[in-house]
Amino acid sequence: MKYLVLVGACYLDTILTVPHFPSEDTKLRATSLTTRRGGNVPNTLEVLTQLAPSLQTHLITVLPSRSSPATTQILSSFSHSPPPDDPSPGTPHRIGTPNFSHCLYREAHTSPASSYIIRSSATGSRTIVNHNALEEMTTREFVHAADGILDGIEHKGDGVWWHFEGRIPETTLSCVRHVRRVAPASIVSVEVEKPLRDGLRELAAEADVVFYSRSWAESQGYANAEACLRGEAASSKASLLLCTWGSHGASAFSPSTNTCTTHAPSSDDIKVVDTIGAGDTFIAGMLYSLICHTPQAAKLRFAVELATAKVQREGFAGLSRSLDLEL
Repeated sequence: MKYLVLVGACYLDTILTVPHFPSEDTKLRATSLTTRRGGNVPNTLEVLTQLAPSLQTHLITVLPSRSSPATTQILSSFSHSPPPDDPSPGTPHRIGTPNFSHCLYREAHTSPASSYIIRSSATGSRTIVNHNALEEMTTREFVHAADGILDGIEHKGDGVWWHFEGRIPETTLSCVRHVRRVAPASIVSVEVEKPLRDGLRELAAEADVVFYSRSWAESQGYANAEACLRGEAASSKASLLLCTWGSHGASAFSPSTNTCTTHAPSSDDIKVVDTIGAGDTFIAGMLYSLICHTPQAAKLRFAVELATAKVQREGFAGLSRSLDLEL
């Protein structure tokens, strides 16, 4: 694989760290306030730029006006990625930096999609409230962006991996099917995370690799990761299914061999600092391992240890260095 296209929402996160979660109708002083770019796919992309700087990555996401300070802040927030002078189609980009030329801009808006996160120091838990006034990506917009990416790739679809956040499942399913039609040699992975989104099971059925969250698995009545993977494999054509399960690590199931592997963090001495984006980091670790062809037995271990390293630090900066990786 030489190319990775990531499709999903981009947020600007405002994180309030508090001693404990406040009760309703009370006042509480925050110990810190941080603002940073967020969103599942952008977080995954940031980690990947550290792990595999030679991988050519494209981001398809909805942003406010090109000229808005929020857009400049978001695009400049990626590691190794100074903001382009003109983040528009046709803008050259350096190998090893994300390509933003196929992002979708809502010119009538200056405010980005936003998340307001209350993080408890006492428990490490976080409560998230989202607000998004930007119109969601349409299938037609995706088709235009995807075809533009493929036009720049010799032998369309060869060596291209497409990763989708399971957002607006009906639209995302149409996007996946378009990729299957125009670039059948591509590989498709999807994330199944939010419990209340109808259509995620149908979306997962169309993917080659599926990432399930614990919250989604529990909403479907599964008591552990392996039960989820074996249960969902019956209705999926995926060659690999994965499920994260918090401090218990993650599991991977291969339908071709009917084998399930589980890896938990190797140390019990883990000081949780920041869990925001831990699942996104796990996905980045798996995509890196799958795309860059690390040994099969090491893939799951690597992704779990990467996510474990992430929860012990604030944000994502320098994450790959914490594992002393050869990049």
